[in-house]
Amino acid sequence: MPSQRVRTSEHTARIAAPAGVVYGLLADAVRWPLLLPAPVHVERIDFDGVRERLRLWDVDGERVRSFHLNRILHPHARTVVFEQEDTARPGAPTTGTWTIETDGDTHCRVTLRQDRTPERLTATTTARSHREQDGESADRIADLRAVAERWERLDQLLLSFEDSVHLQGPAELVYDFLHRIQDWPERLPHIDAVDVREDAPGVQITAVDTSAAPDGLTRTTRGVRLCFPAAARIVFKELLTPAPIAAHTGEWSLTPDGDGVRVVCAQQVLLHDPHTPHNRQDRQDRQDRWDPGAAGGLAETRRQVRTRLGHASTRTLHLAGWRARTAVRRLR
Repeated sequence: MPSQRVRTSEHTARIAAPAGVVYGLLADAVRWPLLLPAPVHVERIDFDGVRERLRLWDVDGERVRSFHLNRILHPHARTVVFEQEDTARPGAPTTGTWTIETDGDTHCRVTLRQDRTPERLTATTTARSHREQDGESADRIADLRAVAERWERLDQLLLSFEDSVHLQGPAELVYDFLHRIQDWPERLPHIDAVDVREDAPGVQITAVDTSAAPDGLTRTTRGVRLCFPAAARIVFKELLTPAPIAAHTGEWSLTPDGDGVRVVCAQQVLLHDPHTPHNRQDRQDRQDRWDPGAAGGLAETRRQVRTRLGHASTRTLHLAGWRARTAVRRLR
């Protein structure tokens, strides 16, 4: 059987950030879901300091993809060599290299080269696949640039926190409460409506209307939830977020704790940057962003976001515990 021709694409862009900063963003794949639009969740399977194997879920249009990513990190040369094993295209991995070159003290040049073996498709479909490959490469560099060029302000815009509650009752019932998000409008007072689609087992695509904001207005968030019942974990990422939040990721996790279960909701937030123009990740109305000149400025915005999200998560956890306890009493 004749071998298939490998199709190569290459894109280069100049980014207003030091080469070391950009390499660090590429190397730290676990943080991608918060910093980049497409990734939903990244799990590190193996890492020896140079070679790394990852499981990655991302959003591609209206669907959620899952694939393995093998990488070789070269920090001194500032290159990342990768091989992407797409479950939808077995036997036809995408390989490539990220290369970051210094361009002065404050800029660098980033090149993404990808080699992909086309599937046996019609000429029209193959041409469309080539356009999608080129568009995907350009989008990846654009998304990297958007976050890298905020590097001096990034620490101020990031929040990471968790809320932990000990609950009486079986872990299975608590997990079931958190998993069945479609029932939340009947169970949680701050949830007005939920639409959920599960195209693959454990992968939930959601739209949630909440009225927990201080102004009393209903806010709509859209997101993806990855449910791992065997590990008692639910990972989530919001794809459409209310201002002043630019990105929001998190995880519910349950562990046995004495005569009950300890439930932790860990959350990470990236706030809108008022100094940065709109980009693909930033489609919210400017009037809803924090004003650096207003009373309290960024510090007050951070406090409000932490308080609001923490209150919503702990309320959900306490109600999950209450339903688990009442369900046990009914069984008795």
